[in-house]
Amino acid sequence: MVIVLLFSVVFHEVSHGVIAFYLGDPTAKKMGRLTLNPIPHIDPMMTVMLPLMLGLLSGWTIMFGGAKPVPVNPFNFKNMKRDMAITAAAGPLSNLTLIIISIILYKILIIVGLDRIDPYLIFDTVNQSYLENFFFYAVLINTVLMIFNLFPIPPLDGSKILMGFLSHEQADKFESVSKYGIGILIGLIVLGNVFNFSIFGMAIFPVAEFFIKILFL
Repeated sequence: MVIVLLFSVVFHEVSHGVIAFYLGDPTAKKMGRLTLNPIPHIDPMMTVMLPLMLGLLSGWTIMFGGAKPVPVNPFNFKNMKRDMAITAAAGPLSNLTLIIISIILYKILIIVGLDRIDPYLIFDTVNQSYLENFFFYAVLINTVLMIFNLFPIPPLDGSKILMGFLSHEQADKFESVSKYGIGILIGLIVLGNVFNFSIFGMAIFPVAEFFIKILFL
Protein backbone atom coordinates (compact mmCIF):
# COMPACT_ATOMS: atom_id res chain seq x y z
CA MET A 1 0.00 0.00 0.00
CA VAL A 2 2.80 2.42 0.86
CA ILE A 3 4.56 1.92 -2.48
CA VAL A 4 1.34 2.20 -4.47
CA LEU A 5 0.04 5.22 -2.56
CA LEU A 6 3.30 7.16 -2.73
CA PHE A 7 3.83 6.58 -6.44
CA SER A 8 0.17 7.27 -7.29
CA VAL A 9 -0.07 10.63 -5.50
CA VAL A 10 3.29 11.74 -6.92
CA PHE A 11 2.27 10.70 -10.46
CA HIS A 12 -1.02 12.57 -9.96
CA GLU A 13 0.71 15.82 -9.01
CA VAL A 14 3.44 15.54 -11.66
CA SER A 15 0.71 15.10 -14.30
CA HIS A 16 -0.77 18.46 -13.28
CA GLY A 17 2.65 20.09 -13.67
CA VAL A 18 3.46 18.47 -17.01
CA ILE A 19 0.18 19.51 -18.61
CA ALA A 20 0.50 23.01 -17.15
CA PHE A 21 4.01 23.24 -18.66
CA TYR A 22 2.76 22.26 -22.12
CA LEU A 23 -0.03 24.81 -21.80
CA GLY A 24 2.46 27.58 -21.08
CA ASP A 25 3.05 27.58 -17.31
CA PRO A 26 6.65 26.67 -16.35
CA THR A 27 6.13 27.25 -12.60
CA ALA A 28 6.31 23.59 -11.55
CA LYS A 29 9.29 22.92 -13.82
CA LYS A 30 11.22 25.88 -12.39
CA MET A 31 10.55 24.62 -8.86
CA GLY A 32 11.85 21.13 -9.67
CA ARG A 33 8.45 19.48 -9.28
CA LEU A 34 8.32 17.69 -12.66
CA THR A 35 10.02 14.61 -11.24
CA LEU A 36 8.83 11.21 -10.02
CA ASN A 37 11.34 11.45 -7.17
CA PRO A 38 8.94 11.53 -4.20
CA ILE A 39 11.09 13.73 -1.97
CA PRO A 40 10.13 17.15 -3.49
CA HIS A 41 6.45 16.14 -3.35
CA ILE A 42 6.29 15.02 0.29
CA ASP A 43 3.87 16.93 2.49
CA PRO A 44 4.39 16.20 6.21
CA MET A 45 0.67 15.95 6.95
CA MET A 46 -0.88 14.52 3.75
CA THR A 47 1.99 12.23 2.69
CA VAL A 48 3.24 11.06 6.08
CA MET A 49 0.90 11.66 9.03
CA LEU A 50 -2.48 10.99 7.38
CA PRO A 51 -1.53 7.58 5.86
CA LEU A 52 0.15 6.52 9.14
CA MET A 53 -2.84 7.52 11.26
CA LEU A 54 -5.30 5.77 8.93
CA GLY A 55 -3.06 2.69 8.87
CA LEU A 56 -2.77 2.54 12.65
CA LEU A 57 -6.48 3.12 13.22
CA SER A 58 -7.54 0.54 10.62
CA GLY A 59 -5.01 -2.17 11.48
CA TRP A 60 -3.14 -1.39 8.25
CA THR A 61 -6.12 -2.20 6.03
CA ILE A 62 -6.70 1.39 4.87
CA MET A 63 -4.13 3.95 3.79
CA PHE A 64 -4.92 7.19 2.00
CA GLY A 65 -3.17 10.49 1.56
CA GLY A 66 -1.84 13.00 -0.92
CA ALA A 67 1.26 14.79 -2.11
CA LYS A 68 2.18 18.46 -1.88
CA PRO A 69 0.13 20.25 -4.59
CA VAL A 70 2.14 21.20 -7.67
CA PRO A 71 2.19 25.01 -8.04
CA VAL A 72 0.30 26.34 -11.07
CA ASN A 73 0.13 29.98 -12.17
CA PRO A 74 -3.01 30.33 -14.33
CA PHE A 75 -1.89 33.78 -15.52
CA ASN A 76 0.65 32.02 -17.74
CA PHE A 77 -2.12 30.26 -19.67
CA LYS A 78 -3.43 31.60 -22.97
CA ASN A 79 -7.00 30.72 -21.97
CA MET A 80 -6.98 30.79 -18.17
CA LYS A 81 -10.33 29.12 -17.46
CA ARG A 82 -10.04 26.42 -20.12
CA ASP A 83 -6.38 25.58 -19.51
CA MET A 84 -6.84 25.47 -15.74
CA ALA A 85 -9.65 22.95 -16.21
CA ILE A 86 -7.47 20.83 -18.51
CA THR A 87 -4.59 20.98 -16.01
CA ALA A 88 -6.93 19.92 -13.18
CA ALA A 89 -8.33 17.03 -15.26
CA ALA A 90 -4.80 15.68 -15.76
CA GLY A 91 -4.72 14.46 -12.14
CA PRO A 92 -7.74 12.11 -12.21
CA LEU A 93 -6.81 11.02 -15.75
CA SER A 94 -3.34 10.05 -14.50
CA ASN A 95 -4.96 7.76 -11.92
CA LEU A 96 -7.20 6.24 -14.59
CA THR A 97 -4.07 5.61 -16.65
CA LEU A 98 -2.44 3.79 -13.73
CA ILE A 99 -5.59 1.68 -13.26
CA ILE A 100 -5.55 0.63 -16.91
CA ILE A 101 -1.79 -0.10 -16.84
CA SER A 102 -2.21 -2.17 -13.66
CA ILE A 103 -4.99 -4.27 -15.18
CA ILE A 104 -3.06 -4.85 -18.43
CA LEU A 105 0.17 -5.71 -16.60
CA TYR A 106 -1.58 -8.17 -14.28
CA LYS A 107 -3.26 -9.84 -17.28
CA ILE A 108 0.16 -10.21 -18.92
CA LEU A 109 1.53 -11.82 -15.75
CA ILE A 110 -1.41 -14.24 -15.77
CA ILE A 111 -0.65 -15.17 -19.39
CA VAL A 112 3.01 -15.86 -18.64
CA GLY A 113 2.14 -18.24 -15.84
CA LEU A 114 0.98 -16.47 -12.67
CA ASP A 115 -1.72 -18.57 -11.01
CA ARG A 116 -5.22 -17.17 -11.40
CA ILE A 117 -6.72 -15.85 -8.18
CA ASP A 118 -9.77 -17.53 -6.69
CA PRO A 119 -12.70 -15.17 -7.51
CA TYR A 120 -14.07 -15.70 -3.98
CA LEU A 121 -10.93 -14.09 -2.57
CA ILE A 122 -11.14 -10.86 -4.58
CA PHE A 123 -11.62 -8.74 -1.45
CA ASP A 124 -9.81 -11.14 0.89
CA THR A 125 -6.39 -9.47 1.00
CA VAL A 126 -5.21 -11.79 3.79
CA ASN A 127 -5.25 -14.85 1.53
CA GLN A 128 -3.92 -13.11 -1.59
CA SER A 129 -0.26 -13.27 -2.60
CA TYR A 130 1.94 -10.17 -2.31
CA LEU A 131 1.74 -9.70 -6.08
CA GLU A 132 -2.05 -9.97 -6.12
CA ASN A 133 -2.22 -7.56 -3.18
CA PHE A 134 -0.01 -5.08 -5.03
CA PHE A 135 -2.29 -4.96 -8.08
CA PHE A 136 -5.41 -4.99 -5.91
CA TYR A 137 -4.23 -1.87 -4.09
CA ALA A 138 -2.92 -0.30 -7.31
CA VAL A 139 -6.45 -0.40 -8.70
CA LEU A 140 -8.24 0.42 -5.44
CA ILE A 141 -6.06 3.36 -4.36
CA ASN A 142 -6.02 4.94 -7.82
CA THR A 143 -9.79 4.59 -8.09
CA VAL A 144 -10.20 6.35 -4.74
CA LEU A 145 -7.82 9.13 -5.82
CA MET A 146 -9.55 9.52 -9.18
CA ILE A 147 -13.17 9.62 -7.99
CA PHE A 148 -12.49 11.61 -4.81
CA ASN A 149 -10.63 14.30 -6.75
CA LEU A 150 -13.49 14.56 -9.27
CA PHE A 151 -15.90 15.87 -6.62
CA PRO A 152 -16.66 19.53 -7.47
CA ILE A 153 -15.63 20.78 -4.03
CA PRO A 154 -12.68 23.21 -3.67
CA PRO A 155 -9.78 22.58 -3.60
CA LEU A 156 -10.36 19.22 -5.32
CA ASP A 157 -9.66 18.92 -9.06
CA GLY A 158 -13.35 18.53 -9.80
CA SER A 159 -14.03 22.12 -8.72
CA LYS A 160 -11.50 23.47 -11.24
CA ILE A 161 -12.84 21.20 -13.98
CA LEU A 162 -16.37 22.45 -13.27
CA MET A 163 -15.24 26.08 -13.47
CA GLY A 164 -14.04 25.41 -17.01
CA PHE A 165 -17.65 24.82 -18.04
CA LEU A 166 -19.11 27.83 -16.20
CA SER A 167 -19.52 31.34 -17.52
CA HIS A 168 -17.07 33.93 -16.16
CA GLU A 169 -19.77 35.30 -13.87
CA GLN A 170 -20.70 31.85 -12.57
CA ALA A 171 -17.03 30.94 -12.15
CA ASP A 172 -16.43 34.09 -10.08
CA LYS A 173 -19.36 33.24 -7.79
CA PHE A 174 -18.12 29.67 -7.43
CA GLU A 175 -14.61 30.91 -6.66
CA SER A 176 -16.01 33.13 -3.90
CA VAL A 177 -17.15 30.09 -1.89
CA SER A 178 -13.92 28.14 -2.43
CA LYS A 179 -12.61 29.29 0.96
CA TYR A 180 -15.28 27.10 2.57
CA GLY A 181 -14.24 24.02 0.57
CA ILE A 182 -12.11 22.36 3.24
CA GLY A 183 -14.85 22.89 5.82
CA ILE A 184 -17.42 21.34 3.46
CA LEU A 185 -15.15 18.34 2.84
CA ILE A 186 -14.54 17.75 6.55
CA GLY A 187 -18.24 18.20 7.30
CA LEU A 188 -19.27 15.63 4.69
CA ILE A 189 -16.70 13.13 5.96
CA VAL A 190 -17.77 13.62 9.60
CA LEU A 191 -21.47 13.32 8.73
CA GLY A 192 -20.71 10.19 6.73
CA ASN A 193 -19.05 8.62 9.78
CA VAL A 194 -21.83 9.70 12.14
CA PHE A 195 -24.72 8.49 9.98
CA ASN A 196 -22.80 5.65 8.27
CA PHE A 197 -23.80 7.11 4.90
CA SER A 198 -20.96 8.52 2.84
CA ILE A 199 -21.57 10.17 -0.53
CA PHE A 200 -17.87 9.61 -1.23
CA GLY A 201 -18.23 5.89 -0.57
CA MET A 202 -21.37 5.71 -2.70
CA ALA A 203 -19.46 7.15 -5.64
CA ILE A 204 -16.09 5.45 -5.10
CA PHE A 205 -16.76 1.84 -4.16
CA PRO A 206 -19.03 0.80 -7.07
CA VAL A 207 -16.36 2.07 -9.47
CA ALA A 208 -13.59 0.36 -7.47
CA GLU A 209 -15.53 -2.91 -7.47
CA PHE A 210 -16.01 -2.62 -11.25
CA PHE A 211 -12.28 -2.19 -11.92
CA ILE A 212 -11.23 -4.87 -9.41
CA LYS A 213 -13.57 -7.40 -10.96
CA ILE A 214 -12.05 -6.62 -14.37
CA LEU A 215 -8.59 -7.01 -12.83
CA PHE A 216 -9.30 -10.50 -11.48
CA LEU A 217 -11.71 -11.62 -14.23
